[in-house]
Amino acid sequence: MLRKNQIERERRTDSAKREVNALAGQVVKNYINGRWVESKSKETQDIINPATGELLAKTPMSTAEETKAAIEAAKQAFDRWRRTPVFTRVRYLNRIRDAFENHFEELSEILTKEQGKAIDEARGEYRRTIENIECAMSAPSLQMGYNTEDIAAGIDEMVIKQPLGVFFCVAPFNFPGMVPTWFWPFAVATGNTYIVKPSPQVPMSQVRQFELIHEIGLPKGVLNMVNGGPEVVNTLIESPDTIGMSFVGSTRVGKLLYKKTAEHGKRAQVQAGAKNFLTIMPDADLERTVAALLTSFYGCAGQRCLAGGVVLAVGDIHEPLRDALVEGSKALKVGYGLEEGVQMGPLASKQGMENVLKYIESGVKEGAELLLDGRGIKVPGYEKGCFVGPTVFDKVTPEMKIASEEIFGPVISIIHVKNLDEAIDIIHANPYGNASSVFTSSGATAREYQYRVKAGNIGVNIGVVAPIATFPFSGMKDSFFGDLHGQGKDAVDFFTENKVVVTRWF
Repeated sequence: MLRKNQIERERRTDSAKREVNALAGQVVKNYINGRWVESKSKETQDIINPATGELLAKTPMSTAEETKAAIEAAKQAFDRWRRTPVFTRVRYLNRIRDAFENHFEELSEILTKEQGKAIDEARGEYRRTIENIECAMSAPSLQMGYNTEDIAAGIDEMVIKQPLGVFFCVAPFNFPGMVPTWFWPFAVATGNTYIVKPSPQVPMSQVRQFELIHEIGLPKGVLNMVNGGPEVVNTLIESPDTIGMSFVGSTRVGKLLYKKTAEHGKRAQVQAGAKNFLTIMPDADLERTVAALLTSFYGCAGQRCLAGGVVLAVGDIHEPLRDALVEGSKALKVGYGLEEGVQMGPLASKQGMENVLKYIESGVKEGAELLLDGRGIKVPGYEKGCFVGPTVFDKVTPEMKIASEEIFGPVISIIHVKNLDEAIDIIHANPYGNASSVFTSSGATAREYQYRVKAGNIGVNIGVVAPIATFPFSGMKDSFFGDLHGQGKDAVDFFTENKVVVTRWF
């Protein structure tokens, strides 16, 4: 059986290599109204393998006219699609789920090639991708309304949850396979039509997904993809024929797009930046806590919106925790994500690497103690890669840049605090509120933490507080703008409107 699995994995790996190599140097296409369409734009962005430095393909900066063609296709498909019975709609999702499952290894390896994350992390991303599709398949139940008989003599009232039209998402570079499925499966299952705008840095995951979606025969115009940059996004927002936007990215860009969507009367869910504080109490299980923290800070090379940002070491735990984190960080295997056993890959781009290096330099200049320096790491055979090794700072203060700003890289910053109250004060002084965790053996401490801390996702002895598909991906403060989050019931409510019907028959 093991030999059979190995042969299958090798077959899928070869398939992934063929897919990537077939695109080498080519400009990826848009998917509009059930057809693959070449962009007429002459402006492109290179898609670079961040581990090897090789050119994989190019992303077109599609034009406003091409974007409008996708909007028109989605608009024309909407009435037909919303009249399609909900069970028929979810059968298409079922077939998409099966296609993704059948090409699981291939999809994971394409993701690693363009984004850089270790193959096991890519597999985890696609497992969550499939779970989102599976959750959206519950639309026949999730979209149900409610009613009350005899609100007055002979009069009944009910709520119907109806789809609205054309929605779109502006996706990030860190989870290019999964994040769009926080949104479009729920939109499509509830009867809307959709446009995906991938990150121009990493569109190949979406290209392969759309090839599989095309093969299962999803009706034309229901799901479209347009590659590009600001011109595509602005056209989508400004169009009178789009209803709402889902965005995942930085707070700076998120605020601008949230304001623009409001000015154009759109719905918006904007999941933005983060600085996640992890509080370690003196009664925490040290061995298990360190293992969770290493995953939190170094998983996906620190490029998660749920990645650890700062360790708040409470009281006497500080020194043993600090020493264990340094030793654990030294032991991590850094390399090309397609090599089995690699625990951390490169940053996703040269610019991302340079940004992280600047943060490390600022930490040194501001007086933090650099216990482990990830600068200058060498990965044999991948000298052109965007690698930064595990980095650990101690004696950090809340005012330092490495403690207050999102680094988006493999850097641990340790702040020594006296007690839980001081830890919570530091958390609340920061403008972000995406996630926060406490590590403790005390139920009372855990309850106090989840009750008081202002963050959308709270973990208790959990390093990465990633909600499963049936729960909303929450966020507070400058980490989220809008009313309804991605995933689960929040997504269903975002993509539908409650229509109230009051009836009386004579």
